[in-house]
Amino acid sequence: MPDITNELKEKLNNLPALPGIYKFYDGSGNIIYIGKSKCLKNRVRSYFMKSPKWEKVKKMICFIQDVEYIVTDTHLEARLLECELIKTIKPYFNAQMKNDQRYVYLKVAENNSYNPLTVVAERKEASFGPFRSRYTLLDIINSFKNIYPIKKSSQTYLFDYHLIPLSLTIDEFEENRKNLLDLLTDSLKFDLFLSELELKMTEAASFFKYETASMYRDIINGLKYIKHGISAYENLLNRNILLKIPYPGGIKLFYISNGFILYKETFTIVKAKDIRAFIQKGIYRMNISGTHLNSNIDLEITEKKQIDFRDILCSEILALPEDMVILL
Repeated sequence: MPDITNELKEKLNNLPALPGIYKFYDGSGNIIYIGKSKCLKNRVRSYFMKSPKWEKVKKMICFIQDVEYIVTDTHLEARLLECELIKTIKPYFNAQMKNDQRYVYLKVAENNSYNPLTVVAERKEASFGPFRSRYTLLDIINSFKNIYPIKKSSQTYLFDYHLIPLSLTIDEFEENRKNLLDLLTDSLKFDLFLSELELKMTEAASFFKYETASMYRDIINGLKYIKHGISAYENLLNRNILLKIPYPGGIKLFYISNGFILYKETFTIVKAKDIRAFIQKGIYRMNISGTHLNSNIDLEITEKKQIDFRDILCSEILALPEDMVILL
């Protein structure tokens, strides 16, 4: 274990084996890192091993002078609390979730034959997202230029890979624009286009055109990234959901609607009548505009901030056993 104060050693020895978040402080009392864990005791102590696994830990460890923690009932609440604290405090060593103001949107251009798709900072007409990485989106947009114009046949899409992007006529641009909008708003058309790309990739590989095949592969991966940004967890977000998650004191119920936790309550033993009463309370909260518990801090939940909370909530739901998730 690295050289640390006796006070810090005592705190590390007394950490609970429970879910929660932890905050590392430097010598000036600044919070330099916030993390979460299912087991605070194991996770926090792992930072102070002789040979840390992560390069970031090796750089950070010499600055850690103190640690504080908050115990939560469930890992879900730990993840959501970590997210809101990172967004509020923006610790130096945290990389993810703190710069959501930099998230961007994909826009179908109205009159730009060189860039039919563009990146914009705020939501506008014919825009989709938000997406976390501007640079990833720009790389995807550039790769798409090599298959324009995209044309629509009766049952499929027509396009070819061009080593040098073609210049589009006004008519080609308008048809290309219409097809891009169709793909980004209609999941069936999107899947049809994706299937055509996969066929093109396989065909190119069969003729030993491996560079062309790899280009198609990159476009396919780019499309999947875009689809995730547009419609990730769509089926879950359109449902009202009841979660039943065990915690050390019994069972904790969560009422979720439109990607927000609207109400939660703990029970030593939960009975059918408790669930019925709980659902009624959740419905009541749902009818009160703006009431949600995704954030316990006075944090304005903008569209860009919400995608981080949304992804945490939905990924936790999908990881739970079926008997803990009730679709209402």
